[in-house]
Amino acid sequence: MDSRILTLVAPLLMSTLLGACANAPGAAPRDSLARIGQTQTLKLGYREDAKPFSSKGADGAPAGYSVELCKRVANSLQSQLKLAKLDVQWVPVTATTRVQAVSDGSIDLECGSTTRTLSREQQVDFSNTIWVEGASFVSLASSAIGRAADLNGKRVGVIPGTTTEQVLKGLSSRGVVPVFVTVQTHTDGIAAVRDGRADAYATDRLILVGEVVGGPAGATLRLSDDYLSMETYSLMMRRDADMRLAVNRALAETYRSGEIARVFRQSFPPGTSPSPLIEAAYVLNALPD
Repeated sequence: MDSRILTLVAPLLMSTLLGACANAPGAAPRDSLARIGQTQTLKLGYREDAKPFSSKGADGAPAGYSVELCKRVANSLQSQLKLAKLDVQWVPVTATTRVQAVSDGSIDLECGSTTRTLSREQQVDFSNTIWVEGASFVSLASSAIGRAADLNGKRVGVIPGTTTEQVLKGLSSRGVVPVFVTVQTHTDGIAAVRDGRADAYATDRLILVGEVVGGPAGATLRLSDDYLSMETYSLMMRRDADMRLAVNRALAETYRSGEIARVFRQSFPPGTSPSPLIEAAYVLNALPD
């Protein structure tokens, strides 16, 4: 065969061969919904230390607001895909591993406390809003640290790679430059304040409430009234428009039907009510089918 013809034909043959392999019987589909339908398995990532959104419950099972939402999503996906059964597998992830776990397919959907950002959308996809939250910090009640301005020159615990870390770095524009103390989990961040490794620990405010209220006995902690930022949480998944639509369809139905009220009551202490911002998020994302 003429070498020039071979040069033109070879790429076409290779493309055809790769396409055939990808669609061969038994090959895992690249499409998320097709894979879930073929395997009848849904892998959900959850955080063990992001109470009250996602944590390991007293019985060892995943628990929290985002976990409860993902259970509703799982039921909806089973119905949308017309599956007789759907095996839900819970996979623990951390703030450091969650994005990679979604990207490499270790999990299909992350049910945690992940802030939707444009930089993260370069790698993964997000559902519609499930929560509106802001970052804050805790310190020892006996300390003089109560406002954001008080963090200047202080040792502040933070999980690397989080939006809170970026917010803290941004405080330099206000003349506030903390000294960063790296921690790997929220529990470790709280412990760092209690044992003196850090003067404060910063992360999402409601997580701090969950850690302080449910934390071990010891030094009394004070939650700052200052918000360092306002952020929205979403469920994280691979970049797949059909999967995103299916997840958003499940969330919209949860909001429209009022089932979100049951989820809220299951996830937060009695007497807790959603803020006006969160109620607005429910209304705005209760999209018609």
